[in-house]
Formats: sequence, C-alpha cells, structure tokens
Amino acid sequence: MQIVLLLVTLTTTAAHPSAATPAAPAPRRLASRLWALTEVRSAAAATVLFAAGSAAQALGAAAPLWWTLYLACYAAGGWEPALAGLRALRERTLDVDLLMIVAALGAAGIGQVFDGALLIVIFATSGALEAFATARTADNVRALLDLAPEQAIRLDADGTDTAVHVAQLRVGDVIRVRPGERIGADAVVVDGASEVDQATITGEPLPVVKIAGDEVFAGTLNCTGSLVARVHRAAGESVIARIVALVEQASATKARTQLFIEKVEQRYSIGVVVATLALFAIPLVFGADLRSTLLRAMTFMIVASPCAVVLATMPPLLSAIALAGRHGVLVKSAVVMERLADTTLVAFDKTGTLTEGHPRVAELHPVGKTSAKEVLRLAAGAEHPSEHPVAAAVLAAARDLGLPVPAAADFSSTPGRGVSAIVDGQPVAVGSPALLDEVSRPRSNTDVAQARAVVDAAQAAGHTAVVVLVDGAPAGVLALADSLRPAAAGTVTALTNLTGTTPVLLTGDNPGAAGHLAAEAGISDVRGGLLPAGKVDQVRALQAGGRRVLLVGDGVNDAPALAAADLGVAMGRGGSDLALQAADAVLVRDDLATLPAVIALSRRARRLVQANLAIAATFITVLVAWDLFGDLPLPLGVAGHEGSTVVVGLNGLRLLATGAWRRVQAGQAS
Repeated sequence: MQIVLLLVTLTTTAAHPSAATPAAPAPRRLASRLWALTEVRSAAAATVLFAAGSAAQALGAAAPLWWTLYLACYAAGGWEPALAGLRALRERTLDVDLLMIVAALGAAGIGQVFDGALLIVIFATSGALEAFATARTADNVRALLDLAPEQAIRLDADGTDTAVHVAQLRVGDVIRVRPGERIGADAVVVDGASEVDQATITGEPLPVVKIAGDEVFAGTLNCTGSLVARVHRAAGESVIARIVALVEQASATKARTQLFIEKVEQRYSIGVVVATLALFAIPLVFGADLRSTLLRAMTFMIVASPCAVVLATMPPLLSAIALAGRHGVLVKSAVVMERLADTTLVAFDKTGTLTEGHPRVAELHPVGKTSAKEVLRLAAGAEHPSEHPVAAAVLAAARDLGLPVPAAADFSSTPGRGVSAIVDGQPVAVGSPALLDEVSRPRSNTDVAQARAVVDAAQAAGHTAVVVLVDGAPAGVLALADSLRPAAAGTVTALTNLTGTTPVLLTGDNPGAAGHLAAEAGISDVRGGLLPAGKVDQVRALQAGGRRVLLVGDGVNDAPALAAADLGVAMGRGGSDLALQAADAVLVRDDLATLPAVIALSRRARRLVQANLAIAATFITVLVAWDLFGDLPLPLGVAGHEGSTVVVGLNGLRLLATGAWRRVQAGQAS
C-alpha cells in the first residue's frame, strides 16, 4: 500500500511540468526563482522528509526515527495551509486545507502517520506549483515591455538627433528609426520607406511595407530602410502596452477554477466536523463512557475523512499529466487537465500555429519564353545576398529542385520594391508587382498583361505575388504562401469529431490569405485582420454564445487571447515567453496531432475520476453507516479506509501503463 501511495506522490512532484516549460530560464536562475518562493521551500522540505520517513519505515528502522521524520514533514508542509485555514475560520468559513490538517493529525493520533504525511505532501506540492506558475506569469507579463527599446532617436526642431528614453516621448514628437532598430513608439510615418516586421503585433509572416502615412507600432522591427515618424500615442497607450494590460486583466478576471472535489469542500468539511463533534458531545450528555465515545468519534473522523476522495481525484489527473508529458504536451496543473475535457470549441491562430510560420514558394508561373526552372534559378541568384524572408523562400525552392545558385553582382535592395542584381550578365529584378510598372523592354505588353493576370490570380488565392524581371521584361511570377503544418487538416477533423464543432481561425493576417489556407485545413469560420484586442473580443463573443473555448497560439499577439480563453495552449518551439506563460498547456514539439489526443486523454481521466469517486463514496458510506449504527472496530475502520485508498490509487495509475496513449489516440472520436 505504501509503495502505491508513494508512487502517487512521486507522480505529483516529478511529473508536473509547470516548472519546466520550454521557455524556462537557465537552470541556476530557475532554481533561484523557485527557491525564493516560501511555498516551494515548504513543499520541498515536506517531500524530502516524507521520502526519508518512507524509506526508514520500509527498511525496518526504529519507529521513533520514522515517526520523527513524518512529524517533521507535517510541520514543514502543513504550517502554511493550517495558517490559511485558521484565517478562513476567522472569516467564518471552513477551508478543506484545514480539514486535511485535522485529518492528518487524527491519522497520526491513531498511528496512521504515513497517510497523514502523504496528504500533507500532496497539498503542499499543489500550493507550490500554483505559486510558481503565478509568479512566472507575472514576471513574463512585465518582461513584455522589454520588446520596446529603452531609447529612441528624437528629431528636434533644429534638425539635430537626440537620444532619449522612450518614456520621455510625447505625442507629436518626431523620431528617426534606422534599419535594424526596434521602433520606440506607436507613430505615423512622415518620411522614408521601409519594411517592418510586425509579427509580434499582427502575426503576419512577412514584413510589411511602410511609407508616409502608414502606422508603425512600438516594439516592431524596422528591417531595411530609414523611417521618420511622428508619435501619435503615449508610451502607456501603445499597442504593446495595451497587450500587457489585456493579459493582466484577463488573468485577473478569469474566475479561479477548482477541481471537482474542491467545489463541494465547504459543505463536506462542515458536515464532517459537525458530525464528529456531535458523535463526541451528545453521548457524553447522556452519560456515555468518555473513552469509548472518543474512540467512536475518532473512528468516524478517520473513515469519513476525504483521504480516499482526494486520492480518487488526483492520481488519474496526475497520471494523465505524466502521460501527456511523455508525448510532448506539458499540462500545467490537474485543474487544467480536468477542464480540457469540457472543451466545446477550438480556436487557432494562423501564423506559427496552424502554419509553419515562414513563407514558401507554392507556385511558379513562367511568363514569355523563359522556363520555370530558369526563372527560379535567376531569381535565386538575385536574392542570394538578401536576408529577407522572400529571399529565404526563393533560395529554399531552388535548392529543393537541385538548381545551382549563380553569383550576383551589383546587388541593391529597395524597401517596398525588391532587389536587383546582375546575374549571368543579365539585369534581374525580384520584388513586388509594382515592378511591372517599370518594364523597359519594348514589345513586352503581352508579357506584362500575362504577368498581371497571374498576379491577380495569386493574390485572389491568398498568396503573396513576387514578380521576376529579366533584362527589363517580365520572366515569371512566384506565388508565396505560408506552409500549413502537416498534421493541421487531420487535427481539425479530429477536433471536430471530439467537440462536435469545427474549429475557428483567429488571425491578424488579411482575410483573403487566411481564408485560402483555412480551407486547406478544413476550417470555414475565418476571422482575419485582428489585433490582439480583437482576438480577445472574438474569444469573449464565442464564450458568450455558451462555448468552452480552447485557443491555440504562439506569439506575443496571442497572449491576451490565451489568457482570456477558457484554456490556452501554446506552441513550444516557436512560442514567445509570454504566450508560453499565459497558456495553460504547451505543445512542446509543435505537433498539432497531440492536441485532440490530450483532450481525449482528459476525458478518459475524468471517467476514471468519476469511477474512483463512486468507489470512495461507497467505502465511506458503508464505513460511516457501520460506525453510526453498529460497532465498527477502529482497526477495521482503518483497514477499510486504507483499502479504499489502495483501490482508487491503483485505478488512477492505470493511465501510466504502456499503451495508454495509443488507446487514447484510438478513442479520440469517443
């Protein structure tokens, strides 16, 4: 029995992933943060003392030794919940933590000190994990403001450049942003042209061309050209600052969720305490023997204590967490694992979640007499010196076809237009469809018309069109698209079967591109062009319709919606620190196929919890009735109580068995 219960405890303390997310800092820094929390120090001390006491007892050491270790475990892990319980009593409420302490002390009072120490460790560990998760989330919300630079270059009235702290910028100030710098404030471009990577705000996979009159956001990256922009929002009102506020508000207003057994803790706790006192006091009033009355009351408290109920709930959920963790899904708490089963609608972000997050050449259309491979080869040569995402996509496509990439000379890059170079002695230009307005070769009107038709068709299909000119004439059009993850379509189908509702797509990308890609994945409900606040609004609208929304995202711009959703799931490999902390679970390997599996796993764990609760309730009912209406010997009551913990413990650990994940995957449709 003790080995079984010890295994449950080790599952609780070792298999829990919230302290080891992919975004965790270096080991020393993480250990320092953990150890700074009182709850963590108490739980660690209690666990070590419990393990030492269990080992001493199992090895046949003298009873005073392991009793001392167990009682030290009581003190280390029980003082904080006991204090919290006493505070609750002062407010005229009875906390289940206090009942656990009383039950643990009662167990020790009749010689069952191991069981009491086990309860202490479970509750202390749970409190430590919650405290750590809360602290990490708060740290990362505050760290989000670091995305914006500390300094900006302000252009003064006399034309001089002055470096100032971004907090000193005022609405109306003019700032200069050089290539490679992050923009210091929300502003409107007044001069210059550049491409800005604003994926942190909108999730768009490609940099966006910015010219005079366009808005730029604090914290986004200026890629190629120099910009002069006029500040139009104060630092505290910037989009990035509003993202911070949205995450904090969503986290604060999200109702504190509890395990099923905690939802009935008040009535159950009060009932047990009142019944125990009544069993002790009433017989004494009528002249009953003190010793026998005390023994009956103590037996009642032991057999009615929620030890078996706690173990009925936790082992299935913790075993499910351990099983999911072995297959690349980190679920941050037993509460999250329990609530995954209630999901009725899944919402996806697009870039980096449903897709790979980087463009690829989806189609290649030659124009005129140049072959498709030759167009790609020349385009790759011209793009080779560039670091732009379009260049990476073109070069990757050329390499995939085994094409040699020729050297380029006289390379130049123009923001919003593209690149040009001399390749194999020919001038080659690769860039936006605006290049078609600059065709210089005579008798190219037919080719220009053909190229424009291809561009229109590519854009209508949601692709990014890239034009290739060779020697001043159109040679081809490349259609770029983000890559759908291989498991995306299958995941959407599985989630539809599980929840009964097709997932929705929430994205900052333009609705056209999003709609085309969503159709490939099997999603028809597409809501595009959303800033972070817009995603939160959409999540809340879905919740207002009675949906239990699970949102899957990866970026800073997804963090507020992850916090606002009933459950948030982050992509592990490319996810931002804030998204990883705002989420309730993490897909460590970015494998979307594990998402429906973990929901199905949660539902199976819930079925085990329900079965265990029925078993525990039956044991408690029989033993309590025996004690109230018969003469239940204390040793037999303890044996029955212990037997119920063994049964529910073993039943709950079934999800740790080899093949459990395979069975869950096979039963996803149930």
